[in-house]
Amino acid sequence: MYVRTMYATGDPAKLGGVADALATEGRRLLSEQPGYRGMGLFVDRELGKLMVGSWWDDEASRQASDERLRERRAEMVAPFARTVAIDNWEAAVASPPQGLEPGAWFRLVRMEFEPADADRLVEAFRDTAMPKLRNIPGFVGGSLLIDRATGRATVGAFYADRQKLVDSRSAVAAVREEATAQANVITRSIEEFEVVLAQVNSPS
Repeated sequence: MYVRTMYATGDPAKLGGVADALATEGRRLLSEQPGYRGMGLFVDRELGKLMVGSWWDDEASRQASDERLRERRAEMVAPFARTVAIDNWEAAVASPPQGLEPGAWFRLVRMEFEPADADRLVEAFRDTAMPKLRNIPGFVGGSLLIDRATGRATVGAFYADRQKLVDSRSAVAAVREEATAQANVITRSIEEFEVVLAQVNSPS
């Protein structure tokens, strides 16, 4: 599958209304597009950060949906957003969350790698990191998204609640250390978000 992400920052006081609009009208508009597979919506209410990921069957569906919805998307986030970044990714490894309950949280790790090492990163995450993440209490799903051309990647992981996310930090740091050394990647940032919604359907 393929993914488009939107990362927006702005006034925390204006975040709630925009998040609600994206979770309702935004989700509806996306679901009407051919090739749509699901959506995740994540917020940091304290700092004023919002991230949306939409999942697609193929690159053509992702691109077509962006062209159709770009203007409306900008209108919806305008009351909150002062900066907006749109990125496109390949979902190299995906284990969609199942049965998320209200109160779930999400950790996002941004990485860089040499483009020639893309397959090395995918193998390290699939064969080393993901099996170990699945053994961490509270972990309920995750994915590796990559941009092979630019050498950028993100790892997203879902946890059942905020306490499980907090409790996982040491164990995840050990997994990350091993996997990044194996794959020769650099970690650029680590962020944590409240999950507003997350539903991704695996290909049939």
